[in-house]
Amino acid sequence: MLALITGASSGIGRDMARILSKKGYDLIIVARRRDRLNELKQELDGKVTVIAMDLSIVENNYKLYEKVKNKNIDILINNAGFGLFGDFIKTDLDTELKMIDLNIKSYHILTKLFLQDFQKKDEGFILNVCSSAGFMAGPRLSTYYATKNYVTKLTMAINEELRRNKSRVVISALCPGPVATEFNQVAHGTFAIKEASSFEVAKYAIDKLFKKKMIIVPTFLMKFTLFVNRFTPYRLSLYVAYLIQKRKSS
Repeated sequence: MLALITGASSGIGRDMARILSKKGYDLIIVARRRDRLNELKQELDGKVTVIAMDLSIVENNYKLYEKVKNKNIDILINNAGFGLFGDFIKTDLDTELKMIDLNIKSYHILTKLFLQDFQKKDEGFILNVCSSAGFMAGPRLSTYYATKNYVTKLTMAINEELRRNKSRVVISALCPGPVATEFNQVAHGTFAIKEASSFEVAKYAIDKLFKKKMIIVPTFLMKFTLFVNRFTPYRLSLYVAYLIQKRKSS
């Protein structure tokens, strides 16, 4: 059994690697920071392949696929990504375009390429690490929310296509709220609500993936929040989202 995890050098991706390793999976772990990946490799069981690669460079996603396509991968976890706090008019355009390349294009490319392979053998799991932001708009975190909307809705649509075709391939979207990772350091901001444990989110996500859950939402608080959001007027939802993110810091 073999799993490929992007963004595996920290946070949810790192904890998913630990959990799958304990379950007997060999791993291909991908991220920019080779030193972090090598540190993680030392604590994992089984065969671990380290690939240091920046997936915000679109061409690298194709290179990654070509490098591993013949290894009979069973699970693809798209986890690489980052955010950026700030009013849209003030945030850096180049950073936002890089975010779109990583948060959207990388997920799209790898999902399509591996899904085609999984379909041929009629088995395999894809987990796209999205966010509760995938169901909302996010003032002061606008581009990040938009990217997560894209991936969440794409995952849902593909899930329905697979269901209609009676495919045994599973694709799921992990949609947590704030998680205790390096997200805030990279995004230059803080969240006003308590962050969930990265390990607990990862453990919950893998369990629900194997149970073929389409939308995976850890914690009762986020389940309740997303339920209420269904019935909340857009303007009120935007107002609340703005207040939650107003603690942005440089």
